[in-house]
Amino acid sequence: MKANKAGKFIKSGSGNSEYFCFVPNELPLKINYDDEMIYLVSEANRFIGRLDEVTDTLVAPTYFVYMYAKKEAALSSQIEGTKATFSDLIKAEAGITDEIPNDVQEIENYIKAIEYGFDRIKNFPLSLRLIREIHNVLMQDVRGKHKSPGEFRTTQNWIGGYSINTSSFVPPSVDNLGKCLDNLEKFMHQENKISQLVKVALLHAWFEMIHPFLDGNGRLGRLLIALYLSTKNILHKPTLYLSKFFKKNQLSYYETLSNISAKGDAEAFIKFFLTGIIETASEAIDISRNIAVLREEDLVKLSCINRYGEKLLEIYNNLFAKPTVSIDTIVKKLEVSNATAGRILEKLCGTGILELLDSRKRNKIFIYKKYIDLFGDD
Repeated sequence: MKANKAGKFIKSGSGNSEYFCFVPNELPLKINYDDEMIYLVSEANRFIGRLDEVTDTLVAPTYFVYMYAKKEAALSSQIEGTKATFSDLIKAEAGITDEIPNDVQEIENYIKAIEYGFDRIKNFPLSLRLIREIHNVLMQDVRGKHKSPGEFRTTQNWIGGYSINTSSFVPPSVDNLGKCLDNLEKFMHQENKISQLVKVALLHAWFEMIHPFLDGNGRLGRLLIALYLSTKNILHKPTLYLSKFFKKNQLSYYETLSNISAKGDAEAFIKFFLTGIIETASEAIDISRNIAVLREEDLVKLSCINRYGEKLLEIYNNLFAKPTVSIDTIVKKLEVSNATAGRILEKLCGTGILELLDSRKRNKIFIYKKYIDLFGDD
């Protein structure tokens, strides 16, 4: 039986069906805090504090949070093989459905799961029950919809390969699953002197090693990071998502995760994770500041359009949550004719605030592209 400080590989099954699965040890785990680890913990906390300060000063922080969640949904889904992009999501929300991959619904489900989770934790503790509820939302009517949404697995699964014998990793067997999950939940709420950032790194890693669902473990494990930080008031708003960093460094992400079970090296993953927090928080700080600058520039442009002042400002502010707008939207919001709505949109395009996104429909759709571009490419 091969073992290390993170857990052990145990024999399961018998005869031709015999295999070895990894059962992680109970958390907390003894961590070696060398100079690099101490530095990264300190820097990660510093950048999170700065992110909190900057987003608190935004005029519309809720909109920023919502758009950032959309970006996270797209990237986290792409890590699992989804072809749809952030741009596809924006087009789908605007009603442009042609030439958009069918799996855009997986991104839409992820957004629903984020919204559901953050709404629930206002009055309900982060727990195994809530994780199952979020999983049920995540897996509705998409790939994996027949793999017991909202229920922990009752059969063995594996990662990589076409069979358990060719797999790269086999999570705990079903008879070990319950105690692993119970420990994970206990560790979530355990009061100890472990840095919360180190703790959430371990929670994410152990969740992925336990792999409690038949599908959707990667996406839910990444969502768990933001949920945990929110419940511990590390961030006042959910503005830290690591999927972009994980996707950009996908080989390192998988390698450091794998080395926890293979070598017992949790420290390398924690350092990778903390580096991700620093880089992601720094990028989010830049985005939030750039949004503030963009808004100030656009408000000057809007002031040159004399009519429809307050209602036009309302339409503009709504672009931070849904960065597309149509003639029909203008007609309903301002109670004007189609012709007048068209002239207003022409003015907004003339100032450079909006661009024409889709002209094939009678109801033309316009996009706040400069805002979208601040969140980076797909």
